[in-house]
Amino acid sequence: MTEQGLCQTESNLHIQRAGEVYSQLRLIRPATKKMLRDYVKVFLGIDVPDKKICDSHSSPLDYLWHSFNSDASSLPSLSSDKNMQGLRSTNFSEKAEMNGDCVVWANRGGGKTLIAAASTLLDCLFKPACQVRILAGSGEQAGRMYDYLTGFIRKNFNDQLSGAIRKDGCRFINGAEVSVLTQSQASVRGLHIQKLRCDEVELFDPEVFSAAKFTTMSKNGITAALESISTMHRPYGIMKKAIDEALQRGVPVFKWCLWETIERCVGRNCSQCPLWADCGGKAKEAAGFLKIDDCITAMKRSSRAAWESEMLCRKPSLEKVVFDEFDLDVNVKMVDFNPDWPLYRAIDFGFVNPFVCLWIQVADGAVYIIDEYYRSRATIETHAEEIKKRTPIAEEKVAGTFCDPAGDSCEQSSGQSQVRQLRSLGVGARYRRSGIIEGIELIRRAIRAGDGKSRLLISPRCPRLIEALRCYHYPDNTTGADNETPLKDGVYDHPIDALRYFFVNYGRPSKTISRSY
Repeated sequence: MTEQGLCQTESNLHIQRAGEVYSQLRLIRPATKKMLRDYVKVFLGIDVPDKKICDSHSSPLDYLWHSFNSDASSLPSLSSDKNMQGLRSTNFSEKAEMNGDCVVWANRGGGKTLIAAASTLLDCLFKPACQVRILAGSGEQAGRMYDYLTGFIRKNFNDQLSGAIRKDGCRFINGAEVSVLTQSQASVRGLHIQKLRCDEVELFDPEVFSAAKFTTMSKNGITAALESISTMHRPYGIMKKAIDEALQRGVPVFKWCLWETIERCVGRNCSQCPLWADCGGKAKEAAGFLKIDDCITAMKRSSRAAWESEMLCRKPSLEKVVFDEFDLDVNVKMVDFNPDWPLYRAIDFGFVNPFVCLWIQVADGAVYIIDEYYRSRATIETHAEEIKKRTPIAEEKVAGTFCDPAGDSCEQSSGQSQVRQLRSLGVGARYRRSGIIEGIELIRRAIRAGDGKSRLLISPRCPRLIEALRCYHYPDNTTGADNETPLKDGVYDHPIDALRYFFVNYGRPSKTISRSY
């Protein structure tokens, strides 16, 4: 063999050996966050940003590491070829005790779906018998995550499949499986799987999402995890509720925005950049993938509200919100009972829906809401006792208790109206009939009058009312007269109704009805 032939043969052997090493490295589980980032960059071809830019935010890699590593304590070590060869047959001794739930709130184009697809592949490769399901707000969105996943597989992992890639799922030789679910009750009920990835939950049917919460179960040493992933579009939507619940339960919330995902800015003149007002130099520290020029174009195309909601993740759009000028910094402040000011109460009746009572004082034209009572499934007797207990002055000194006019209708069970029952229990109540829009306009005027000043202050002791003022909204996809009437959703409308009754009754005693029996 000639010298040239020997060199070619040696080169081919090196290439073959390199290919073997590459093939083996694909199946070694990344043991650290940095190793995970390198793994997905080399074998999946994606560079996941690992830099937090904004206060209280996370990097996209933080989410990927949490999603992948929540099972780490019960997964086998894969640090050697021997362990790698035994990956497919390893049986886990105990199921993990921790829960892998998380919420991802991120910007449009911020890689949420792509990174979730990478996490799905990692689950299937390194967690034998792991059952993963993809559920999205639309079939198109679910298909997008699955397309990313199958793209990764075709590039480097076809040999890890058991059978062909199907339209709605695929199975791996280690027993792991991933499927795409349709947005329906039937698709989620009866499921018992370890991992459920819900993409664009803001677009979910609320009942489907509620049912989906019961689908995950830890087994075979693999931790159960429900991941809720979305941009937050509405302050009253499913994503807002998912984040609130996560914070209450201590579930991780991973939030990133444009500045965690934009490419690093180099050589641009900040003073002439359209992004400068929001950026303030953040892009100089960034390490993402979104092209700066594309972001500038998107900003110019969109409204300011949409830009802040979709790309900066500052707050959801207020387009459908009734009281869009309500401001936590302006309208919420600690206010206590002042014995020198008159005290009023406002009541909205309910049983299955909540019974609401607000304690309100007025001074120098300003309205101060100092306390709230919010309770479902209790008797009028219970409510009356609690109202009197919370009222800081004697009943005869209360300037007025205004209520829902519907409460003057007789109940079939007792033969008495709720208004009459309250009066018999020592809580005087009166009312004035009015339209919903009239009361809403009076509340708006208090939040911000024509002179730009606010005359409404609410104590932090009233969280239900504060939330209602932020989230009370018009129905989606309505036209004509229906578009002017807010949605009665059974949640936010009741505190607002109580507040309306105060405003339509206060200062108008001649139009207020007080009946004796």
